[in-house]
Parts: sequence; C-alpha cells; structure tokens
Amino acid sequence: MRKEIDLPDNLNEQQLLFGKSDKNLKLLRERFSIRIITRGEILLLDGDVKAVNTVSSILYKIIRKIENGHSDVERLLEIILEGVNSGAPSLNIRTERGSIEAKTDGQLKYIKAIRDNGLVFAMGPAGTGKTFLATACAVEALRRDEVQRIILTRPAVEAGENLGFLPGDMKEKVDPYLRPIYDALSDMLGRRQMSHYIETGVIEIAPLAFMRGRTLNNAFVILDEAQNTLPSQMKMLLTRLGKNSRCVVTGDTTQVDISNPHKCGLIHATNILKDIQGVYIASLTSSDIVRHRLVAEIVKAYDKYESQTTIDES
Repeated sequence: MRKEIDLPDNLNEQQLLFGKSDKNLKLLRERFSIRIITRGEILLLDGDVKAVNTVSSILYKIIRKIENGHSDVERLLEIILEGVNSGAPSLNIRTERGSIEAKTDGQLKYIKAIRDNGLVFAMGPAGTGKTFLATACAVEALRRDEVQRIILTRPAVEAGENLGFLPGDMKEKVDPYLRPIYDALSDMLGRRQMSHYIETGVIEIAPLAFMRGRTLNNAFVILDEAQNTLPSQMKMLLTRLGKNSRCVVTGDTTQVDISNPHKCGLIHATNILKDIQGVYIASLTSSDIVRHRLVAEIVKAYDKYESQTTIDES
C-alpha cells in the first residue's frame, strides 16, 4: 500500500519532523519495515497496509504537535512508540463511549476503505450505516490527533422544501436536516462532550452552501445525503479539501429529492473520479442493513418493484 503525507510548509518544521540526519524517519522505517520517501512537499509511505496506517497516524500526530509549537520531537516519538503496537489498529472503531464494530462484511470493507483512502464515496440504502460509521471514523481520527476538526455537512434539500420557507433563524432552519448527524455524535461522544466540541469549533455542522470559498485544512469532512447535490455543488465541496484532510461522501441514489434527478452530483462524481488513486467507491446493499429486520425486506421489495416498472416502461 502507498500513502502520501503532506509535509509542513515551514522548512524548520520539516527538519523537526525528520530529526537530525533523518533520525526520526529512519526509526520509523526500521520499526515498521516500510519505505519512507521524501518527494517535494510530501512523504510517500510504502509497505504493508497495517504498518503504513500506523506510521501515517504517528506522523499526523507529530505534525499537529509541531504546528502547535512542540519542538522536542525525538522525545515525543519515543512516547508515542511506547504505546503503539506495530500492527494496525483494530477494525473496531474506538470512540469516547466505547467501541463500534462492523456488523457486516460490507461495513468492514467500508471502515477499512475510510482508513486507507483520502476520499471515499459510500452509496447504499437507508440503514446500512453509511453516515454512522463515517462519523465514528471521524471521531476516532480526532481522538488520534490525525485531524484537528470534524466538518459534517449536507445539502438542505428535502422533498422540495426550501430553507427560505422554514420558520426561525438559520440554525433553526438547518437543524432538522442535520438531526441524524447530531444523533450519531451524541451516541459516540455524549451530549455534553458533543456540545463542547460544537461550541469550540472542533466539530462544525453546517449546510453545504456554507462551505463555498473555504479551504478545509486538517479536517475530516463528511458530506451526507450527497444524492441531493448538483455536480457543481459536489465539485465545490471536493475542491475545498486542504492539507491533511480526508473526506467521506454518503448517499442513496434511490432517494434523490432534487428537481432533476438526472443531474445528481453523487453519480456524476463517482463516474468522473472512480479511476483516481486514493478514491474509493463503497457500495453497500440491503444485506448490510442493520436496522429492524423488516427494513431490508422493504428495500428489496421497492427495488424489485422499481426494476419491474422500468422494464414495463421500456
């Protein structure tokens, strides 16, 4: 597996990261048996998937500390290595309120894809854990100091409604659209911790329109309900990603609420970006649904009906 790590812009910070005569990089190479190559403004990690993921997590943590003024990097690396198992972290996701396990093979592959790739598209029906697992991975990355903040966003489009027609201020207008994300965060962090993170800006929950014109550095970005984006909106968000950021885009292409379903930004983006290294497309199905057992049967029944209707119309 190969993975790229963006280096700090400041040369002094880069030297702190590398160590004298590249001592820190040599230590990581030997400890985890991987190649670490400097290419311009990036470090290229190449080796076993488990080892690469572990080393990337260590490097992200050190870079964050350096950017916050930490200078004794050699000692910091020693402390980190004392508590690090040379294997990769478990596929269980660890959050403030315990461990979250994948329930299906599809979910297992989805979690692994999020950890191994910079951009993941997850498509599938309701109940497959698309948003919940992405949010859990974001919380885990925050706890590991791999990112400094979590940004969760979704288009404010539901069954033809428009924000302007809803009562209240902007927060009151958008909160109903973002309720599933609040619920997931509350399950993982508890309401008090979630509220603290939101108040301090560590977690930002906002409608997609608020992302325009920004650069999202050191962030774990989740775009939910992406089937309701237009191609221009999808491009706008994906081009916001900055250094040391990653993104998960989730959606259900059978639940498109925009006026012209043929201009679905999610489908458009996956068709364009599917061959780019570091982009992964996860397809979850009714077999990955972990809600009430009837939900899977309901989804299958609708799929059967809609496929039959398409055949009859043709």
